[in-house]
Amino acid sequence: MTTHTGGCHCGNIRLGFSAGLDPSQIEVRACQCSFCVKHGSRAVADPDGRLIISVKDSARLRRYRFGLSTADYLICGECGVYVAAIAGEDTDARAIVIINALDNQGRFSQQPIPVDFDTESKVQRQARRRARWMPVEVSFE
Repeated sequence: MTTHTGGCHCGNIRLGFSAGLDPSQIEVRACQCSFCVKHGSRAVADPDGRLIISVKDSARLRRYRFGLSTADYLICGECGVYVAAIAGEDTDARAIVIINALDNQGRFSQQPIPVDFDTESKVQRQARRRARWMPVEVSFE
């Protein structure tokens, strides 16, 4: 496993994305929902990997939900950087990481694949995320 680090601009949120694949082999997805389009989001996940999110000041972490309300979109309330999305709770939580928030984002060289999940039901969306997103752990310092 290789760990890719990153975080928000002000340093309040730090990321550690561990993956068994080389970044050039990981599929990059460009969600076409209005939120992701407005952020220029490019997301990755390795279902066999792991994402660790460390937050210094929880008061500056913003969680945003919309649509089917099946995921929390994590944004730094200080600098405004969108870093990840989390679906599920506790040990069942799964996530994607936004490569724009990684330090070595240029190594994720696949062309983003536009994806549109607007026709999914809540059950379908949750099942897809369980299968394609990765385990996540959030810690507060």
